[in-house]
Formats: sequence, structure tokens, C-alpha cells
Amino acid sequence: MLEARSLRYAVGGKTLLENISFRLEAGQMLSVIGPNGAGKSTLLRLLSGEVKPDSGQIELMGRPLASYRPLELALERAVLTQRREINFPFDAYEVAFLGRLPHLERRAENPQDHQTTERALSQTGALHFATRRYQTLSGGEQSRVDLARVLAQEPRLLLLDEPTNHLDPKHQVEVLALCRRLAQMGWGVLTVLHDLNLAGLFSDRILLLHQGRVEAWGQPAEVLQPARLQAVYGLPFIQTQHPSGRPWVMPLAEVEVDAVVPQDKERLAC
Repeated sequence: MLEARSLRYAVGGKTLLENISFRLEAGQMLSVIGPNGAGKSTLLRLLSGEVKPDSGQIELMGRPLASYRPLELALERAVLTQRREINFPFDAYEVAFLGRLPHLERRAENPQDHQTTERALSQTGALHFATRRYQTLSGGEQSRVDLARVLAQEPRLLLLDEPTNHLDPKHQVEVLALCRRLAQMGWGVLTVLHDLNLAGLFSDRILLLHQGRVEAWGQPAEVLQPARLQAVYGLPFIQTQHPSGRPWVMPLAEVEVDAVVPQDKERLAC
């Protein structure tokens, strides 16, 4: 479905990505992880077609990405970026309905467009505030509406940059479980995540980036190895097992707790 081969990208003489290669199959969910500045969002911009690599090749559905016309591309893949600004006085439903615009380039609006939009809002748990002004929603609520917009687009490939941003743990799990179900239905899902354990729980494959290069690519248990994570993140980790059987990692950070001196104990007792 999506394949990157030997991608390189530089800006102002600084190389941001070098020799990036991986493949995402239909029916798979792949998470891209790595520390700040590793090149995760830059990679997503290349894969979406927003910018072109300096060298290397990206293929989507067996075709060079550069060969797609904008409308063709919009019908094949949908992109959720970190920068999501809506400056018009739209309600949540209208924002989600924007996902139908590529389809309306070719035909008139019909009831199915609205059914698809309502289903997308329902899938992300946003249908009950569909009539509220988008700007009045919390950050987490806006994130769920934005995700509904890309689902309403009905692509075959989802490219999601930190889709759990601003979400509480319950909605983080719900969003990634939804992504997992979509992959099982035949979609391709690529998501950038900071939470290593959420990536390990929901992904078929993980791509670990470090300083613009691929540090590892493979199944979660293979990638989330303590020695590898320590080399990338700069602190020790241990790996255990989640009840699901998936890997679970924890950083072994040293935490200093100030001792309570005797006079403080007396004061606290008073």
C-alpha cells in the first residue's frame, strides 16, 4: 500500500531524514516513534505529499506518489496534522463534513455524504456535540472532530500525526482501538505517537526514528527493546508484559525525594 525507499530530506543544509525505508501493507497499523526532533512529523509530510524528498522514492498503491493529482491523492489518503486551525464559525458537524469535499468535486451532494459524516462523528465519540461551535470545544473534543473529518474522507490510507494529543486516557485508548479496527477492515493506518506503550499495544509494526534515521522497524516486541530504547532516549528502560501479551516498557528514572528533617516533622504535626 505505502512504501518508502531510501528517503532523504534536508532543509537549509541540515539533513532531517536520511536513508528512510519501510513498507506499510493494507490491513496494518504502523506507529512511528522517537524522541523530539527525530524526524517523525517531517516523515509524515513527505508521505502525505506535502513536500518532496531530495532523493528516494515513495509509492502509494503501487504508483509513485508524485504521479498523483491532488484530487486523486485526496481520495486515496487522508492526513491529520498537529496544526489544526479552523478560523471560520463552523460547528463540529460542518468541520467533519469538510472530509466529504474531495468526493463532491465529482458529483452533487447526497444523503450518503451526511450518513458518512454522522458515522465518522459517532465513531470518534463526537456526535453528541456536533451542533456546537468548533472554537468552543475543548482541545480533546476538537481532536475527535478533526479525526472524524479525516474518517469522513473515506480514504484507504490514514496518516495521523499524534491523534491522541489533548485526549484523556479513555479517549486515547478509544481512538487507537478505532484505528486498529479500521486496519483490520483493510485500511492502512500510519500514526505518529509519543506513548511507547500505546504504540506497543495497538500497532502491527513500529518504526523507531533517531536523529533522522531508522533505528528499528518491526514488530513491537522486537523494537521496544530496553537497550535500543536507552540508546535512543538516553535513559534506561525495562520491558515487561501487558496482560494482552504485548510488550510493556517503563523508564528507570531516578527520582529524588527530599527527606523531611526532624524540625519539619514537628511543624507538620502541629
